Amino acid sequence: MRLSERIQRLKPSATLAVDARAKELRAQGVDVLNLSAGEPDFDTPAHIREAAKKALDQGYTRYLPVAGLAELREAVCFRLKEDYGFEYRPEEVLITCGAKQALFNLAQALLNPGDEVLILAPYWVSYPPIVELAGGVPVIVPSTPERNFEPQPEEIEARLSERTRGLILNSPSNPTGAIYSRDFLAAVAEIVRRHHLWVVSDDIYDRLRFDGKQPENLLSVAPDLREQVFLVNGVSKAYAMTGWRIGWAVGPEEVIRACAKLQGQSTSNATAFAQKAAVTALTGPQDCVKEMCQAFAARAAFFFEALSRLPGLRPHRPQGTFYLFADFSSFYGRKTPSGKEIRDSVDLATYLLEEGRVATVPGVAFGEDRFLRLSFAQGVETLREAVSRLEEALSALE
Repeated sequence: MRLSERIQRLKPSATLAVDARAKELRAQGVDVLNLSAGEPDFDTPAHIREAAKKALDQGYTRYLPVAGLAELREAVCFRLKEDYGFEYRPEEVLITCGAKQALFNLAQALLNPGDEVLILAPYWVSYPPIVELAGGVPVIVPSTPERNFEPQPEEIEARLSERTRGLILNSPSNPTGAIYSRDFLAAVAEIVRRHHLWVVSDDIYDRLRFDGKQPENLLSVAPDLREQVFLVNGVSKAYAMTGWRIGWAVGPEEVIRACAKLQGQSTSNATAFAQKAAVTALTGPQDCVKEMCQAFAARAAFFFEALSRLPGLRPHRPQGTFYLFADFSSFYGRKTPSGKEIRDSVDLATYLLEEGRVATVPGVAFGEDRFLRLSFAQGVETLREAVSRLEEALSALE
């Protein structure tokens, strides 16, 4: 059977692959500490679970409108008003099977073959494939940890061409945990205005920031760009609902309708009872979000300080999310006890998993090969043990 060229070019998700390998080793009885996971370790809050049970009893087991439950689209508008002060209508909201489908739908609706999309590195692993599957061309804009992973405006401008259609922003960022400053967002806004670009703002971690401030995105500093900006979010991270697969895209109604048309020919509506639970998540008590964020902030502080004490390791202090991005490149060129040379982030992540029994994600998957991503969606005792194992494994390199 001949596979399509499209699927042959598609690379598997590096984060899911590492997570699967870690779970495979655990199933074999190996004591692996999994710092690769991209999901909170907290249970979905009880009141949200109860809402799902009630929805099942009420018969929310059938098809819904493709665009989503009207009540949930209204709840998304409510949350945007509460968190950002933005005014949106339900007609400008599409409920999707997770934020990933929202991104996929937007790419399919906005891109023609050869259209270019700027992606700021380090980036979430799925951005380039999502653009490529729509026939687009991802154009990577590099950054440095010294500038909090904010590219200089001229570096963005230098990568524009007549084929550039838009760019993707993600703040707080996976994998770096960085939050873009208002000055940086204002500079990006000026580029967007001048070159008539659209922007996809991936806000999936917006409630998990450690400075106590309300969420912000490009529209917070440039409300005049409302007709050029698409907001993507979901319940996965802030409410510990990764497996529920409820996300959304918000933006100009014409494009949202186009995304709904596409979704009608793919997955149709997102799961009915999960949508009812998401209504409760967005409109019910928000203490659970605050408590989880506070726990992540405490873990981030502990983990950063602990890793900073390891010789040769240069961690970047997280400002949000539950990820820490650390520069391990000083260990490249060294050899393992078995004599294998560590050449890059894949080699090092493999060594740390197989020999150190700590699962991390190689930075090359995020466009930054010097780094590894480590999740602190684990308790402090687990993180403490992970640091100990990392220290032992790294010190064994020659």
